[in-house]
Amino acid sequence: MATSNTSPESRVTPIEWETIVSAHERIRSRIHRTPVLTSRSLDALTGAELYFKCENLQKTGSFKIRGAANTILSLSKDEAARGVVTLSSGNHAAAVACAAGWRQIPAWIVMPKNAPAVKCRAVECYGGKITFCEPTISARAEAAARLQAETGAVLVHPYDDDRIIAGQATAAKELLEEVPDLNAILTPVSGGGLLSGTCLGAKGLQAGVQVFGCEPERADDAYRSLKTGELQKLESSDTIADGLRASLAPRTFAILKKHVDGVLLVSEDEIRAAMRFVWERMKIVIEPSSAVALAPLLRPHGCSALNMPQGNNGTSWKIGVIVSGGNVEMP
Repeated sequence: MATSNTSPESRVTPIEWETIVSAHERIRSRIHRTPVLTSRSLDALTGAELYFKCENLQKTGSFKIRGAANTILSLSKDEAARGVVTLSSGNHAAAVACAAGWRQIPAWIVMPKNAPAVKCRAVECYGGKITFCEPTISARAEAAARLQAETGAVLVHPYDDDRIIAGQATAAKELLEEVPDLNAILTPVSGGGLLSGTCLGAKGLQAGVQVFGCEPERADDAYRSLKTGELQKLESSDTIADGLRASLAPRTFAILKKHVDGVLLVSEDEIRAAMRFVWERMKIVIEPSSAVALAPLLRPHGCSALNMPQGNNGTSWKIGVIVSGGNVEMP
């Protein structure tokens, strides 16, 4: 069920480039500098040079450890002693539990009861204490608020936090450091932490690069928010991309309104087809949420939807794709 939130946006302080650089230095020794892979098959199919930033090979299996590590490693000793609490469908939950383990502090995790079992097992493996709730945005928030009141723990929000966004920005920073002069970067969008960070991290290095969010048609709140200029909420969704069922926050909405170049919608069948293509051709495991960022490019003339000028070499575009994670229940 979709709702519209027309209340004024909260005051958002711009995240400076120096903040992203500091976040990268803080987490560098704790995370992987993930590889950038290419595929001749996908290049031929799309008519572009594609560069895949493989966060599915990141610690905890997703980009989420970047933001979680930056936030938790930033906590003062007094804050850390109280432990942390978060709400997540899976990848952020595992990242918070892992980073909390590095600081040897407790982590209380609220997860929807329909979260994939593989993601629940990961949270438990990292020492997180799971509280299950109904699979709605409001139920998650209410359960997290109760836990925070009971424990006194510090909230580590999945995306509505400058420290989270700055951490996520380091993925695009690394991508452009390795592959400069990209025409565009595509990334999934849910709550907007990764997409906001990608906008800031990419355009901080290369002002002319375009950044596009990619979103399931069944969870299209970001698309509708940017189209209407009013923050849209999605209470629940049944998309196969289980990591993309959250809604933008005022903080991420404000960043995207200023910096993102567009949001592309994809169908459930397109998500499945893109995931299968990567599994079969690139021989790497990605989850449905990751496939959302590739799916628009697999359409006939898919690159034309980006409205970009001709590629830098005169023959093709250079496009980065953030592969957000690889935590999926195997058949």
